[in-house]
Amino acid sequence: MAKNQVPPPLTTAGPEDASTGKSRLKLILTIVVAMLLAVGLSIGGTLYFMSKGEGLDGGKADDAAATTPSGKQPAIYEVLMPAFVVNFSHNGRQRYMQVSIALMSRDQAALNALKVHMPLLRNRLVMLFSGQDFEVLKTPVGKEMLRQQATASVQELAQKEIGTLAVEQVLFTNFVLQ
Repeated sequence: MAKNQVPPPLTTAGPEDASTGKSRLKLILTIVVAMLLAVGLSIGGTLYFMSKGEGLDGGKADDAAATTPSGKQPAIYEVLMPAFVVNFSHNGRQRYMQVSIALMSRDQAALNALKVHMPLLRNRLVMLFSGQDFEVLKTPVGKEMLRQQATASVQELAQKEIGTLAVEQVLFTNFVLQ
């Protein structure tokens, strides 16, 4: 025979259940406060040590810049964007070269004057790059020779257009042959 089983009567929450709910809430709040404190301390420590690194020389960098020889100004770099991409033929095969260039100067006014002639400067460099031999460019000496030719071409253009050597060096910041 099957007997009817009656479930035990439902009880209302007593004082023990309320205390476990409060203790869980306290635990969660403690964890949240500890996490916020840890994040705040890590941010504060990072800012402290980063600002401490800036002041380690005690302002000697500014003094050193002021006491450099009067004939030598600090270098200024002008990156020519976008990178130069040229194609040329080698033994009947199409080859490509991508070159990123930065101009090094010590005279900001002359560099700004040269920016007016940027289309002419880019044209000269594209013509120079596209006339190169692939076998020569594969060697470090060939790349250095091309850099020196580019420097001479840019200096010649600057002398002709603005009357001064605005660019000290042409630097290759990226050089890819394919």
